[in-house]
Order: sequence, then C-alpha cells, then structure tokens
Amino acid sequence: MKIRAAVVQAAPVAFDRERTLDKLGRLVADAARQGAELAVFPEAFVSAYPKGLDFGAVVGRRTREGRDHFRRYFESAVEVPGPAVDRLSRLSREHGLHLVVGVIERDGGTLYCTVLFFGDDGTFLGKHRTLMPTAAERLVWGFGDGSTMPVFDTPIGKLGAVICWENMMPLLRAAYYAKGIELYCAPTADGRDMSAVSMRHIAVEGRCFVLSANQFARTSHYRSVHGEVVGEADTIVSRGGSCIVDPFGRFLAGPDYDGECLLVAEIDRGEIARGKYDLDTSGHYARPDVFRLVVDEAPKPPVVFTRSEDVT
Repeated sequence: MKIRAAVVQAAPVAFDRERTLDKLGRLVADAARQGAELAVFPEAFVSAYPKGLDFGAVVGRRTREGRDHFRRYFESAVEVPGPAVDRLSRLSREHGLHLVVGVIERDGGTLYCTVLFFGDDGTFLGKHRTLMPTAAERLVWGFGDGSTMPVFDTPIGKLGAVICWENMMPLLRAAYYAKGIELYCAPTADGRDMSAVSMRHIAVEGRCFVLSANQFARTSHYRSVHGEVVGEADTIVSRGGSCIVDPFGRFLAGPDYDGECLLVAEIDRGEIARGKYDLDTSGHYARPDVFRLVVDEAPKPPVVFTRSEDVT
C-alpha cells in the first residue's frame, strides 16, 4: 500500500490561537491539494514553542512580567475537548486527511506539550502528552503519564507520535515499536544537525517511516510575544530541519533548513515488511530472556475521589 504524506515546516502566530488556526487551515488545504493523506505539524504549533523566553524565572524568584507572559501563553492554549479541537476535526474531515498537530494543551491550571490525532473523517482519535519536558520547559509544562502513549490503527497505517527529546528515550521508543508503529511522527523544536541523524537511526531501529516536523521561525514571528521585535526581523529563531525518512534510513524529503515549506513524499508501506525481514526489535531480534520492559499505562491523577460505597 502506498500513501502520500506531508510534514509542515512553518511558524505559528505566537500566542494567538485563532490566527494560528487560520494559518493551519491554509496549510492543511495546501497539503490536501498535493494529494496528502496525512499531514504532520510541528511541536507546540498551536500556539507557540516559546523559544528564548525565560518567563521571568531564576532560582528563588519570579517576575511580574514573566507571570504575565505565562498568562498570555495560558490563554492561547487549547482545551481538550474544546472549540479548537472541533475546528481541527472539521479541517481533517473537509480535506479528507489524517492530521497530527502539536499543541499546548490547557488542563485545569497546567499546560502540557501535547500532540492531537484526527482521522480523515474528522474523528478525534486521541492525544499524546510529552512524558519529559526538557530543561527550562519544565517551568511551564506539566508531565504526561503512560495513559497517553497511543498507536492508532488507521486505514493508512499504525500511527503514533513522539515529541522532540522524547526521541532520545530508548525505553519509550521500545514501547512504541512493540505497539507496531508504522508512521512514527516526530513533532519537534530541535533543528540541530544531530536531530536529522536521530530520525534516520529511529527509522532503521524501528523499521518504520519517520515524519519529523519542526518550525521555521524568525524573530518577527515572535512580535506578539515580545511586543517589539528583538534584533533584526530576519534573525532565525528556529531553523527547521523537517524530513521524512523510510525504514532503511533514506531521506524521502528534506531535511530542509531554507524556510517555511511543505514536504511531501510517497510512502510504500511494503518497505516496513522488507525491513522487518532482518530486524524486528520487539520480535525476532529481541532477547526477552535477557531484557524485558514493563510499561505502566495507568493514568496518574494527583487527586482521586472516592465515596463510602466505593470503599464498601
């Protein structure tokens, strides 16, 4: 079976959810016009990966200005379920493609770096919350748990997502391989040369197709965050590097570092079986007598309410 897949390399309208969704709609339409059956958007696309912001925090002290930056970030986040999810659902249904979108999710008083999945009929399939925010991200994002590590069995293949530096967690990758992931989506904010190297390694290790989407953003894209543009308007904040890689580590598209773009490639799912012939890390190439991974997928809510009859 062959499908066409797209990865979107673009910048959101930072801290502006509705204008970002408008732009996302135009990009989805572009992908559909090029025959894409799957479109993958970058990490935190709705409505910002707050690159360069410190939210006024140093050890032992937070500033009023930093708290106000967080307030704006909080207000531009996405509730699941909610109006933004409904709008994304309509987009996937109208254009008849599967949609994978990085968002900042708001749940109660906490923000999460999350990926949302939609079927080509508009069905909201579910979400993945990043398990491990990296470095200063932990100031503004909460931690996911094992209850949101889905791999969806869709008409175009088994679809899942791993976010940014989660891709460097070998046990997490092993869990996804064991679930049979075929379309390994990697929304990211990492534009270093080594990121593309990692994507090639993962594609070979998992014998899967890797679709990595990163933002290409300039200082001017962050005008709404900082008020005035900091530095020259053409200064690159995020350099992209989006790519599509096949199960043998070959680039089918990208990596692209030149600007905003839409990368489209034909994916032949037969390559997965050809690759599994000599490498299946959760099957014939595993040694469960020596190594074994246990994954806890139970939700971990901080507060659990019970009634007396429940205890009885």
